[in-house]
Amino acid sequence: MAIHRLPYGHGFLECDLAPAAAMGHSVETIEPAAAAPAADPAAEVEAALQAVSLPEYRGGGCAIAVNDRTRPVPHDVLLPPLLRRLERAGVPPDDVLIVIATGTHPVTPETQFREVVPLDILRRYRVVSHDARDEGGLAFLGTTSRGTPVWVNRAYLERELRVVVGVIEPHQFVGFSGGVKSASIGLAGYATVGHNHSMMSHPLSQLGRYDDNPCRQDIEDIGARIGIHLALNVILGDGKRIIRALAGPPVDVMRAGIPLVRGINQVEVDAPFDLMIVSPGGHPKDVNVYQAQKALAHAALVTRPGGTILLAAACPDGTGSQAYDDWMRHPDMTSHAAVIERFAREGYHIGPHKAFQISRDASRFTVLLHSAMAPAFVARLLLDPIPDVQAAIARAIAELQPGSRIGVMPRANATIPVLRGARSGS
Repeated sequence: MAIHRLPYGHGFLECDLAPAAAMGHSVETIEPAAAAPAADPAAEVEAALQAVSLPEYRGGGCAIAVNDRTRPVPHDVLLPPLLRRLERAGVPPDDVLIVIATGTHPVTPETQFREVVPLDILRRYRVVSHDARDEGGLAFLGTTSRGTPVWVNRAYLERELRVVVGVIEPHQFVGFSGGVKSASIGLAGYATVGHNHSMMSHPLSQLGRYDDNPCRQDIEDIGARIGIHLALNVILGDGKRIIRALAGPPVDVMRAGIPLVRGINQVEVDAPFDLMIVSPGGHPKDVNVYQAQKALAHAALVTRPGGTILLAAACPDGTGSQAYDDWMRHPDMTSHAAVIERFAREGYHIGPHKAFQISRDASRFTVLLHSAMAPAFVARLLLDPIPDVQAAIARAIAELQPGSRIGVMPRANATIPVLRGARSGS
């Protein structure tokens, strides 16, 4: 296929790779396998919930953690059957608190609640946003075996019945999202997230690893301390459509979901690519640099050192992190080497960790970024801004050696690329 469509914001970009093929270069698309979406998504969710039992409700309230607007969770499909299931179990609407799990992202203002929760549910149920920096709104649950201080949203903890809603998908250093993560990280305090995510540099904190991933297992430890009774998770396919819904104890949901996700999202390639053309997958995966960076990390796994990665990510919200912005304004942040050295010297901090992740990869590859951000701002992030994707592709192709390999990854954030024969995690 000569014309490739890359999700970009709420639309698509098209790039023509016919000239590359005509010059003898190979062109390969790396994307999740086609999987039929559920014929009736609502019925799929209803069936998953019907199969689980809930503890007897004694009137102590129910709290539901839902992801913020940077995550592609179809709450309009998931929440109505979940709330009906809770009502059948004796939980009245007045006893339900829905908490938007922002993690260390900015607090979701009430004006944006409609982007997360359907309007009819907003009118009937109480909805609040988590604030990782609100010390008075957090409760301490001790320290994990890996040294993470566990601070968690107090209002969520105080409810008798605790539920998480989310998506099981690949994650660049947690291995997989889903399960308890919506609460363990999404409703955690700033110090909790910071210590947990500082494990991202551990050699086993890898995309697609679960059982022996220290970052992910620390998240499971936090979840066990919180005590989460029910997880409702979905696996999404192309177009963010529901393929499968899973409900039950969080660990059981992860055990059932991970093999399904791996079977769809893991793609083997024969050898590294010389040029990678990549999209995070469109909105909300490319709502900001904070989210879009994951596509760069995934592409880097199968790009040869010294190769080129062209990232198409709209990023209408900029970096998505004021701490990242401020850190990169330091006058010494003029090279990837300087970013890496400073991060190593100062230690892990949320926000600056995103600058480190980008420089870690951009120091090994040529990274080109097409976005809606001002070119001067992109350059300050130490990335090469490109206004015209097709022109940039033409220049990159002109610099390739004969018989080079070109990869196109249209949904990079959801793709686990693995070199054939390499261990893919556990």
